[in-house]
Amino acid sequence: MLSKLKQKLQQLKSVLIAFSGGVDSTFLLKVAQDTLGDNVLAVIAKSPTFPQDEVDFAQKFCEENQIKYQIIETDEFKDENFIQNSKDRCYYCKSELFSRLLEIAKKEKILHVLDGSNYDDKSDYRPGNRAKKELNIQSPLMDLGFTKQMIRDESKKLGLSTWEKPSYACLSSRIPYGTRITQEILNKVEAGEKFLKNLGFKQLRVRHHGNLVRIELEKPVLSEELMDQIYNEFKRLGYIYVTLDLKGYRTGSMNEIL
Repeated sequence: MLSKLKQKLQQLKSVLIAFSGGVDSTFLLKVAQDTLGDNVLAVIAKSPTFPQDEVDFAQKFCEENQIKYQIIETDEFKDENFIQNSKDRCYYCKSELFSRLLEIAKKEKILHVLDGSNYDDKSDYRPGNRAKKELNIQSPLMDLGFTKQMIRDESKKLGLSTWEKPSYACLSSRIPYGTRITQEILNKVEAGEKFLKNLGFKQLRVRHHGNLVRIELEKPVLSEELMDQIYNEFKRLGYIYVTLDLKGYRTGSMNEIL
């Protein structure tokens, strides 16, 4: 599979990669660099929906691996389609982002724009895929059948620290469709997730439901003392009801109502 990916990248000759610092895009970027060398540009999007820690990680990875990169700033709050948070929210965000990336690619004389979507993403509701199709953004990991676990396994072989990095998605995915997105809500969600990570939890989501927060943890084992800590912190953040989802962490749980 890895050889097929390298062959695909060789055929593309030069690529711009939408780089978030996550498991998938880090693997794709590293293989692209190993295959194409300086004919690779990573673009990191700094956004209100993306924690600064993730931006810092992505930038550091590029610098440590001597990968050319640019950081751009996006402002989703200028788009009422984003704020309204319809079920097509991701389409509008991706359309803006990918359009920006295409402009950069044209300026830098780069032939193709790629993202790190994997084969598992086909099983979830992903309106951003429509934007990719419209703008001819390529997803080689998805096209070649790389699942998330396969990417983790190959990343480990390559010595990438991200092989065991928890999956991540933009903060707006924590808010139910139809609930208007505000910076205040995003800040609460980000602060809550950072608090849980500092307690030692890895794979998690903080789902905002008005004055109720629904916390998803992977295989949680909580002592009474720990439950009190979590409860008190989320009360401090402004939630009245602090709940633990008994089904635990899973991607796309906000799509279960569709």
